[in-house]
Amino acid sequence: MSTSKRQMRLGAFIMATGHHIAAWRHPEAQADAGLNIDHYRELAQTAERGKFDLVFVADSPAGWDRAKDPEALRRTAQGAHFEPLTLWAALSQVTKHIGFVATASTTYEDPYLLARRFASLDYISKGRAAWNVVTTGADVSKNFSIAGHPAHADRYERAEEFVDLVKGLWDSYEDDAFIRDKESGVYLDPDKVHLVDHKGKFFSVAGPLNVGRPVQGYPVIVQAGASEPGRELAARTAEMIFTANQTFEDAQEFYSDVKGRLARYGRRPNELLISPGIFPVLGGTEAEAQANYDHIQSLVHPSIAWNILARHYKGVDLSGYSLDDPAPPLPDNTELNKSRLKLVSDLVSRNNLTLRQFYLAVATARGHRTVVGTPEQIADAMQSWFENGAADAFNIMPPILPTALTDFVDQVVPILRKRGLFRHEYEGTTLRENLGLQRPPNGFVVQAEQQQVQAAI
Repeated sequence: MSTSKRQMRLGAFIMATGHHIAAWRHPEAQADAGLNIDHYRELAQTAERGKFDLVFVADSPAGWDRAKDPEALRRTAQGAHFEPLTLWAALSQVTKHIGFVATASTTYEDPYLLARRFASLDYISKGRAAWNVVTTGADVSKNFSIAGHPAHADRYERAEEFVDLVKGLWDSYEDDAFIRDKESGVYLDPDKVHLVDHKGKFFSVAGPLNVGRPVQGYPVIVQAGASEPGRELAARTAEMIFTANQTFEDAQEFYSDVKGRLARYGRRPNELLISPGIFPVLGGTEAEAQANYDHIQSLVHPSIAWNILARHYKGVDLSGYSLDDPAPPLPDNTELNKSRLKLVSDLVSRNNLTLRQFYLAVATARGHRTVVGTPEQIADAMQSWFENGAADAFNIMPPILPTALTDFVDQVVPILRKRGLFRHEYEGTTLRENLGLQRPPNGFVVQAEQQQVQAAI
């Protein structure tokens, strides 16, 4: 049993029917999961029963790429799902401790409206909200009345300004601004209300926000980019980063690199938690786990296999290839998701994959780490990364839902607890408290205190 006091954090990364591309076809999957609130309630409550820190749903501000391929659209279950803040507001009422991470795009959202919605979710959930900051790699501009999809560098420059502005809006009211004294008739102290008066390259916003300062000060800031600009944005602004790593060496390099950037922003290593994704395929024995893996892989329809390949090989004519031919190098489309492109390119080159092996590799978890084995072997894989500088937390990516999340909670979590790696009870009432993150001070208050010190000098 580990004697380390450091505890790993766990998140449940939810894709409606499960993370495998063909999960909806599995006998144990909830086929209508995307629009089934009872399904999501069960998942959130299962994760909370396991004392997970958070639940997270991936989201895009527009339809999936497969909508352009009628055959792929016909055979996948990712076409419809709930908007995440609406979903989490509802599920916060049937849970007490677990945190809720909602994805929202700095490219296709408005800072004022986003700040208002997340502050509201933090109040509705009593301090359990988190914002997954994304710049959106896919071009969905035709749905948003803007002139084309911004370039990669421009998206990250906009994101920097966006996050700073949203934090400023969350600071519009000091924590004790609302007096609410019925006897005196004083409801609010105007001296503790602040205008943002932001005028930047991308935005011009006066403020103040029309919601009080969030329960957590700021909802927890999560980020998922692993490109060079993504790493820098995370080091400056994020408190948790979701990442995809195939190998221990890659995970360790990412961990060391991002943690090493924090000092130049006056931050300590424990102020940013790094959470790689893991796709666990469980079985009572190794043979059973492998059989479970083989079964779900067998559910991938040939048209979906070719659609997966076409999405990764944009602009490449694959008509002359068979699935058993060696996979050619992937095209270098650097304006989309740079970090994921590098991940899958490395996967192909490192393992000399055929096209069949390639689509099967990404049909599971889209490049995240896949571990097939017994509960003890899954726990071993997590412990190794956690104790050797590759992870602070893990985003658990169940292959099939709801059963794979239940199996993980019932079979793997007890092993992690027995080894002293994971909590038995929640430490606090807010997501920040459970993650071990400090509540941030109000930026306007800090600025005023600094000015007072300067004046005294």
